[in-house]
Amino acid sequence: MDAAQQEATARARELQRSWYGEPLGALFRRLIDDLGLNQARLASVLGLSAPMLSQLMSGQRAKIGNPAVVQRVQALQELAGQVADGSVSAAEATDRMDEIKKTAGGSVLNNTAQTTSSTGATTVRRVVREIQSLLRSVSAAGDIIDAANTLAPTHPELAEFLRVYGAGRTADAVSHYEAHQS
Repeated sequence: MDAAQQEATARARELQRSWYGEPLGALFRRLIDDLGLNQARLASVLGLSAPMLSQLMSGQRAKIGNPAVVQRVQALQELAGQVADGSVSAAEATDRMDEIKKTAGGSVLNNTAQTTSSTGATTVRRVVREIQSLLRSVSAAGDIIDAANTLAPTHPELAEFLRVYGAGRTADAVSHYEAHQS
């Protein structure tokens, strides 16, 4: 990839961060992880071609042009939170994904991403993902690890926090979060 392509990709990812809260590659990889999908299945549920999904994930393309696809992304984010908090089983999630795939979408303004489960309680997984997204929007994982290593001798708890949330897996961050609630 030449310098102009790298610059265009960086610009596209920055636009994605401003439009969607984070680069779509990170968001889509999280949905793939959380819902047990592969890229082809995610593309199918969203109503995108596999090449289009790949272009969005890699930053070759910045914007999701179809508002219905944006709504399906929001619905999958909500579903992933419900799977994480145990209010929806894996089997139910599969059925819900089939329903989401069929939706044409309504008004984007009336269908914002939900940050709470059906009971109204904020899910731990969603809070953890917000922390991860914030840290990862500030710095790359390698830089976060370097900072953690610098802090470790004098501030080991803060170093651990940076490692777990800034460069670790969501499941490990959820465990850390739950262990430190009191």
